[in-house]
Amino acid sequence: MLAGAVLVFGCRHEVVQSTATAEGGKSFQGSRSGEERKVNGLKLCWCPPGRFLMGSPPDEPGRRADEAQVEVTLTKGFWMGKYEVTQGEWKRVMGAIPGKLIAGEGDDFPVYWINYAEAEEFCRRMTERASSSGELPAGGEFRLPTEAQWEYACRAGTTTAFSFGDALTDREANIGKPYDGTPDGTPGTAASKVGSYPANAWGLHDMHGNEFEWCRDWYHAMLPGGIDPDVQVQGVPNRDGTYSRVRRGGAWMDSPAFCRSSMRLRYEPPRRADHIGFRVVVVEL
Repeated sequence: MLAGAVLVFGCRHEVVQSTATAEGGKSFQGSRSGEERKVNGLKLCWCPPGRFLMGSPPDEPGRRADEAQVEVTLTKGFWMGKYEVTQGEWKRVMGAIPGKLIAGEGDDFPVYWINYAEAEEFCRRMTERASSSGELPAGGEFRLPTEAQWEYACRAGTTTAFSFGDALTDREANIGKPYDGTPDGTPGTAASKVGSYPANAWGLHDMHGNEFEWCRDWYHAMLPGGIDPDVQVQGVPNRDGTYSRVRRGGAWMDSPAFCRSSMRLRYEPPRRADHIGFRVVVVEL
């Protein structure tokens, strides 16, 4: 076991002590799971290193064939966005949002209509800004989360279907809203303001529902296991010859089954939708 790591199999939490520092001598790593920090205006929560079972057990309701469990070790902790990237944050860094805001509009709403390359460009610009200001240490970087990082952070030490247990209702997440008659652009008709629903044990909001979130990995039919998986090799092509990245978390129109911690769907990188956004992680390379 990693010294001071989180061991999720038994829901045991032992937090690693940090040594890395940003400019000015302040430790860049967290000292406890869920610790908060702000970098270039984005609120982040600390996810410590650890091991967990990625995927779902065979008897989990709603389970799909591409969720067969694998053991994953994450040797480095990371900071993850407390919320999805918001429309206000997008405009501050990138400018105009590339689509009509029909599924909830406002600076505190999650941004959507963002394709994979645009989400990566947001991360690149955030890295550049935070490095210039000294908020990131040498080697620090904003990124999209890997599938393993995303599910690990979503679970936050749990082994149940959701971070809130084996059931999910519209009290815990923005789910189950119909397309018929919505979205119509009125705040609250589809997406909700970030932070409108309870956080998980590590302080992260909307990991279930609200907006699907891009992950860094290419989609493969089998989950990546092992140490620090980061799948940058294209998988099996789609019928039209394209390849897919992964999206996670479910969205405002989905049933609970599509919002489980282990649920994963493919999506082609150039595409965009009114129910797909993203959140960031900050890592040290």
